[in-house]
Amino acid sequence: MSQNCLLEEVCQWNEEMCKRKMGHVFPELICIYQCSERSSEQLRVLKILTDKFLPHISFAEKEQTFFSQTLPKVIILFDELANKLSQQAGGLSSQNTELQAALRNTIQSQIQLLEVLVNIVHHVCTLEETLTLASIHSLSLAAFHVLKNTFSHCKDSETLYSGRLHLVADLLQSLFKEAYSLQKSFMELLDRIVLESADATGDIACMVIVVHNVLKICPVISKMDHALHANTWKFLIKISVKHRKLIETKLPHDELVAGLCEDILYSFNSCLQLAEQVNQPAGMGNANTTDCKLFQKTMKLCRFFVNTLVHYVKEFIDFLSKSCHILHHLYLQMYSKIAPSLYAPILSDGPCDQIASVVPVALDALVSQLLFFRPFVEMVLQDNQDFSLELTFPQCLLLMNVMGKLPSQSWEVQSLWYSGSQFSEERPRLPLFNVLFHNFQRCYAELSLPVQLLGVMIKGQAQQNISLYEYVCTQLCSFITSLPASLFPALECTLLDAVLSPHMLTALLATDAWCFLARYGSAELCAHHISLIAQLVKSCCGECYQLSHLSLLLRRMLFLMSADHQVVFVERFSPKETSNLLLWRQVNVKALTPELQKPVTSDITRTAIDQCLKWQSSKCALGELEQVNVALAALVAVCHAHGEALNLGLQLSITETLCQMWTVITVEQVLSQHCIQQTAALLLSLVALLIRVVGPTSIAQGTVLPKLPCLFASLLADKSWLILQHALQGFTLFAEETCHEAVVPHSLESGGIKNKVVSFLNKVITTVECKELQVERLKQENNILDAHFTSLNMCAVNDPVVMEPSAKRARLEHCEEYESALQTAENAFKTLQTLIQEGPVPERIMVRLQALQTIIMDLNNGR
Repeated sequence: MSQNCLLEEVCQWNEEMCKRKMGHVFPELICIYQCSERSSEQLRVLKILTDKFLPHISFAEKEQTFFSQTLPKVIILFDELANKLSQQAGGLSSQNTELQAALRNTIQSQIQLLEVLVNIVHHVCTLEETLTLASIHSLSLAAFHVLKNTFSHCKDSETLYSGRLHLVADLLQSLFKEAYSLQKSFMELLDRIVLESADATGDIACMVIVVHNVLKICPVISKMDHALHANTWKFLIKISVKHRKLIETKLPHDELVAGLCEDILYSFNSCLQLAEQVNQPAGMGNANTTDCKLFQKTMKLCRFFVNTLVHYVKEFIDFLSKSCHILHHLYLQMYSKIAPSLYAPILSDGPCDQIASVVPVALDALVSQLLFFRPFVEMVLQDNQDFSLELTFPQCLLLMNVMGKLPSQSWEVQSLWYSGSQFSEERPRLPLFNVLFHNFQRCYAELSLPVQLLGVMIKGQAQQNISLYEYVCTQLCSFITSLPASLFPALECTLLDAVLSPHMLTALLATDAWCFLARYGSAELCAHHISLIAQLVKSCCGECYQLSHLSLLLRRMLFLMSADHQVVFVERFSPKETSNLLLWRQVNVKALTPELQKPVTSDITRTAIDQCLKWQSSKCALGELEQVNVALAALVAVCHAHGEALNLGLQLSITETLCQMWTVITVEQVLSQHCIQQTAALLLSLVALLIRVVGPTSIAQGTVLPKLPCLFASLLADKSWLILQHALQGFTLFAEETCHEAVVPHSLESGGIKNKVVSFLNKVITTVECKELQVERLKQENNILDAHFTSLNMCAVNDPVVMEPSAKRARLEHCEEYESALQTAENAFKTLQTLIQEGPVPERIMVRLQALQTIIMDLNNGR
């Protein structure tokens, strides 16, 4: 009987006939199937074998007798059809009907192959026997191969068929539909697989391969069908958890986490894009409605993926040490794209609220799972974080999130975050406090706007939006209350480092936290801290930002000191000692108790005046002028604190000293000596504070009044907005209170300056900057400041000497000698210049002039 006749006859057989003839006909059909070279005949025979004989093969023999004999050929046949499509798709056109028909027949053959596989899977699913992977090994290989390649072909169809896709779109849709059905049925089949024991090493290895194969399909279908994509991940996690005891050490955990994170970010970014489209003006009609529905669907998918990730992390966290950087980055990236981040897209309230109600909750659950995982802690707290400024604000929020959770955790978990790395073999990590202050410093733009965050509920009142600074400060102070006493030393070190930071707001945050600590802690702790800070203030060399920050902290802390400890403080840093004036010039005497204020004020004044008189008696030696400036600064501080309430006798003593100081200072000295410029500035400050006590004669000796119009005009014309703002404020105050009205019009002779003052008085806004431009400007400024502070940190690490006090300057008595030598040199050069202009210069003179030039260059370089 010929092959065709045999096939025709078998097609007519009923179930009973197939069962009776199977022993003779089935091997013959297998031979025909394997030997045939025509795809159409192979497909025909495969259908007959599947429909007529597969049901009559026992389950134990299906793999060896049927699957292994037929399905490897299916893979080859499917690949041949796929290659034919790839080679001929480029020539497809509506005019070439023959090629069009051939391509459609090829796709139809692929569909039929998928139908056969679907029927096989359905048949196996109906069996009641216990399924193992070994029993469907060939079926598993064929199904995964065909599925991956089918989905890839559909995904790439727009590129493959280019503008001719419509000629085969109906068949491609059927192809995808059939593949969808196969995957759904096949995942149901795999879900029934049983791994009986750890001895079944073959089945365990096969199950790991199954996980790998399903994982390969996920990125292919990620942008094709939301439901299929979600169900595939759901199945993947389900079988991983179901067989975890046997396969957890062999699963590709890093690939699974990376794939999930990638899909989360893709769906999340799709949500943002759709939300921006929803923002489009009304009148878009059905398009807007469609975008809204698609946004809701995509948002639901994103939430599913995040929840799936949280579930997977919960089950397999012990195997995710290498995935922590991906999880950390996921958190930062998502928070960088939602309000109030400056890098978030501008969305309408509806979509923005929905995103804000889903993403933070899901990510909070992820942090809760990772809170006790050492590799994650090390990732978050590692030194020299290299992520961009875009992710700095999210990192700050992450640290705040962690802070809120730690008080309820065990001591082991808390110490992971609080203490930093303790041993050299540990991966280096900083204490949580240090990382917080470092990231807070980099949030310049967010602190400047300011960014608004939801505050805490107080006494049942509704939560209010607060600035980033207030949010961090509140959380930090609340966090301090939960710290055990053993961690206070680490906290104190961190606060001190932050106070000494060049970043003003970082120092201010540390100051606020330190003051809270002083109020929250014991009086003895507060007194100890104040004593330490006072010693640091005294040790500061010259004017620097560290002195400014420490002095602010000291002034605020003194208000919190108990009365008894204030007495001890005054005794220890007695204002009667000249060396302590450096400290008292930074202190507000009003911070002391009323009983201490009067004697301390008197002591400061007497000691400062004595220092000034001592300087005068030493014939005004310039070398001692620095100590005089410290004394004058202490007098300014006293007068600022008490003003006109200062004892009249002390006021007269101070003004008398002022008058004597003015008489020994010349204009030439002020112009040439920086130290004397400081002295003049302090004297002017004292005159301003005690103006009602200083006599008219003394005021005239300052020769200041005639020069005020020129001074004001110069300052009001300055291009620096900061100087201009202070000049406008100072001039306005002067104009309101002065009795020398003639100075005012002389200061405003320039029309431009007059317009500036008038606009300032009328509160006219001269420049308007929209929110978008403001944000962009602040981002650019942030880049500049970040680079500046980074360079300062690098200097501190690479050249520690830079952070030490500078070497003492040469004694100022030498200044007079310098002046004399320079004056002689200047006169000599002027003489030489005149001689050179009068006639020819001998060559030997020019040689010596070049030698002099070299000497001058060496002097400029400090040699």
